[in-house]
Amino acid sequence: MVYEITIVDGVLRMDCTGGIFGSSMEDFDVVMARVIDRLVTDRKVTSIVLSETREHEYGREQTGMLAEIASAIYEIIKERRLVSLKSLGPEGKCEALKQGWYTWLYNTFVFQIRGDPVGAYVNLLREIRHANILLPKSTGDEQACYNDYLNNALMPIKAILDKCTLLQMAEPFLQGYHIGDRAVYRKFFHPSTRPNFMFTKFMTKPPAGEVITRYSMGDTTVELFKVPGKVRPVYFIMPPEFKLSEEEYILLDDARRTLEQRKPVEMEMREQTRMRDLFNTIGKELIRDLADLRKFSITPEQTVKLAEILTRYTAGFGVIEMLLADSNVEDISMNSPLGTRPIFIKHKDFEECETNLTPTVADGDRLATRFKLLSGRPLDEANPVLDTEIAVPGGLARVAAIGPRLSPEGLAFALRRFRFKPWTFPLYVREKFFDPTFGGLLWFMASYGRTILIAGTRGAGKTSFLGSLMHQIIPYYRIMTIEDTFELPVESLRTLGYNVQRLKSRSVITKVELELPAEDALRTALRLGDSCLFVGEVRSTEARALYEAMRIGALANVVAGTIHGESAYGVFDRVVNDLGVPATSFKATDLVVVCNKLRTADGLKSFRRVTEVTEVRKHWNKDPLEEHGFVNLMEYDSAKDKLRPTDTFTNGESYILNEIARRVPGWAGRWDAVWDNIQLRSSILKGSVDIAGKVGKPELLEAETTVLSNQKFHEFSERSRTETGAVDAQRVLNDWTEWFKAYAKTF
Repeated sequence: MVYEITIVDGVLRMDCTGGIFGSSMEDFDVVMARVIDRLVTDRKVTSIVLSETREHEYGREQTGMLAEIASAIYEIIKERRLVSLKSLGPEGKCEALKQGWYTWLYNTFVFQIRGDPVGAYVNLLREIRHANILLPKSTGDEQACYNDYLNNALMPIKAILDKCTLLQMAEPFLQGYHIGDRAVYRKFFHPSTRPNFMFTKFMTKPPAGEVITRYSMGDTTVELFKVPGKVRPVYFIMPPEFKLSEEEYILLDDARRTLEQRKPVEMEMREQTRMRDLFNTIGKELIRDLADLRKFSITPEQTVKLAEILTRYTAGFGVIEMLLADSNVEDISMNSPLGTRPIFIKHKDFEECETNLTPTVADGDRLATRFKLLSGRPLDEANPVLDTEIAVPGGLARVAAIGPRLSPEGLAFALRRFRFKPWTFPLYVREKFFDPTFGGLLWFMASYGRTILIAGTRGAGKTSFLGSLMHQIIPYYRIMTIEDTFELPVESLRTLGYNVQRLKSRSVITKVELELPAEDALRTALRLGDSCLFVGEVRSTEARALYEAMRIGALANVVAGTIHGESAYGVFDRVVNDLGVPATSFKATDLVVVCNKLRTADGLKSFRRVTEVTEVRKHWNKDPLEEHGFVNLMEYDSAKDKLRPTDTFTNGESYILNEIARRVPGWAGRWDAVWDNIQLRSSILKGSVDIAGKVGKPELLEAETTVLSNQKFHEFSERSRTETGAVDAQRVLNDWTEWFKAYAKTF
């Protein structure tokens, strides 16, 4: 039935499908009248939903304004009976006047006020003004009747209506107001909107504020607003699903209902790419069939667009995908209780922001189910925390979900976004995360099998940096990774021809019994043969097994991992005192690289930098800080915003670099050869950035070209060594530059 109303758990839901007046209270008085009419009898309504091809939800504040009008109507009509002949004076006097007044009161406060409260209030003010003009002109019984009319009806009604928030807010707009003009309601009623095929609520009207930036991601537009009275900018995203025609909305709603009847098997659910491809193919055929059935005209381009949207809200993760596709988004927070607060994000340029998206309880339930199926990990009362990872078009993310036992107000989620394509050393040089000299040093260290810990605070970029270091290993070597949530770019490496074995360990938070603890996973890795080892994060008892393996020489290639810590000594303190590794075992660490998030002088923006490179010497016994066991090779210069090599590094006094030189034929005692090789690598990194910038092809800095470039470096170095007996750095650089320029032209 058109405009049928139901009320469940404080939510008034009105079905406007098929109605000729639409589904908007601010635009149509008939719709507002139906809602207020129900609010007169049902007082415990906290939100209003008007449903058609889209759902328009009016929150607690907007619902409260209408509830006040409904209460005022009840008080005027039922409680105080102000619309009655008795309130207009004694019987037998002024009957003609009273009959006209009663008719006007009845029409205004029984009918008009329900669909147009502001118009009824304006009519009341005009009637009071008119009565006050006629009062002194009348005499005898007529004057007494005008007094009764004013004092017993008009003024009491005005006193009741004056308490209504809606009418108080509308007061500045009443001068010259035209009865029936709905523009005033559009100033105060801004429903969140969602199509029927999705669960998340959108605020479709931009906030009142200054646009501080605007950009597009395909068909999706993003604007950030600085809104008076808000401490955070508002991230306003308008996806293509809110730019569709009514016919397209109908097709998507029909298609979603049809697809929901198909239950994918668990294997499909876990294979995200396969399931998306399957649903996209089915979606295209389904949309074409439904369009034919409804006799809608639809183009192939529309079919592709609708299939992509349908896939996002069936096989995908809904609005989360749109946020993860934005390379400026770093973190996403969905706080409990869902449905009451917007999604919050952390923006690369504007830090903390709130969005125009509000996730519902249905969103949370759907995401929780999907995360459990993908990860194979539980999320229930016994296991209130779930860690996993997801991949969507344009973005990767690590997910942390918490359930009701830990979050009393319901499900909540936090997502850390990663770049869809892995970071590389040339990309980091371009972004000033570190300079070419540091890149050359780390590349050199990784090439000669040293142990490296990458430290930093949360969000400092440790894992992404570790992934970029993996791409500096030539594909000749086998690589082994150990993680509790998959964040390292293993799939990228496999695509580029690397021999990679990934191991998954038990999360230290969720502790799923079916998964191996990290220390067991590490010991298993050691039994799987000689490999370069990359540990996603060193944070528990696996640290003892790792250092044991490094001390006995079980790992002959590069070993690297991430760990929380703000300095080399902070890492030592954590490894020894928190994780239980013997102090002298820490000597197995060769290099500690610290990266951190820094802030600008005004404190409003942050940026990431490598801030410290420390080698761990081997002569100390108890405390490396007191016994000078920590020596910085590079330090961050805040004045120049770059790393500065220390004298220890430039003068060839590094213990680790000299140990490497001692094991390379022709380098023993020759610091100049080591320095030239590091500088050669630095020049190649700088050359990659410079040439890519000159030819306008930033894609040259991505992983595919970086790995190929590294292989060419080794090829040219080997050719120089074979032909001349030593690596001629200048010759290698010239050969590489010639090759890279030619490659860039044809890329």
